[in-house]
Amino acid sequence: MPQIGGPGTPVSHISQAHADRVEVRGRDLTGDVMGRLSFTEYFHLLLTGDEPTEDQRFFLDLLLIAIAEHGMMPTNVAARMTLAADPGSLQGAVAAGILGCGPVVLGTSELCARLLEEGRARVDAGEAVEQVGAAMAKAIRAQGGKLPGFGHPVHRPLDPRAERILELADERGVSGSAVALARALRDGAAEAWGRPLTMNVAMPIAAVMLDLGFPAAAVKAVPILARTAGLLAHLAEEQQQPIGFLMAGAAEESIEYERGP
Repeated sequence: MPQIGGPGTPVSHISQAHADRVEVRGRDLTGDVMGRLSFTEYFHLLLTGDEPTEDQRFFLDLLLIAIAEHGMMPTNVAARMTLAADPGSLQGAVAAGILGCGPVVLGTSELCARLLEEGRARVDAGEAVEQVGAAMAKAIRAQGGKLPGFGHPVHRPLDPRAERILELADERGVSGSAVALARALRDGAAEAWGRPLTMNVAMPIAAVMLDLGFPAAAVKAVPILARTAGLLAHLAEEQQQPIGFLMAGAAEESIEYERGP
């Protein structure tokens, strides 16, 4: 059968299990990693192949906390309703929630990172960061698009999570070109839309991670891992205090049926 897609090198650099030990990223799991690294540090090692610097550890921890929980979001509702329908499928309920991590809920951090990378390339080529932010926002507005990382249905005029991340990035001296561009985009958005837009938590997550050296492809891993923790909390509560069917009933009551043509 013909191979689908391009051939890859049959090599993994992450882990290998042996009869008497487990090697992870070139380190002995039990002899070196366990008892020395925190889970946040271990996650960084798994994701990047390197142990984090103190700033990378601090902000990875901070960002995981910032995005882990935000109330009855669609991801949590889907997970709880799935567990209500199949109480024995905890893993299925978690998967149902994670599958909702798209460009509307949680997934915008990756879009923000791609946008910031594009803008930084223009700044590196000689354009002023303020001009780049204004031009990018204006172009997206002219195309009728949505500016990733801006706007929020609840947090107005400011997203307190976003502001705290930026505050700590400034305090600890890690704010770099990506954070500067994020702020320029905020100013550009206000000009292009004719009113201030809330910078939501997705934009500073992406900006700080890029300024700390994370690749753009790794940015979405943070909200996915963080929200998994939140999902597990909701599902533990659902097992003790079921509300999944209450939510299903509320949905049924809130939607009016109309016979189609």
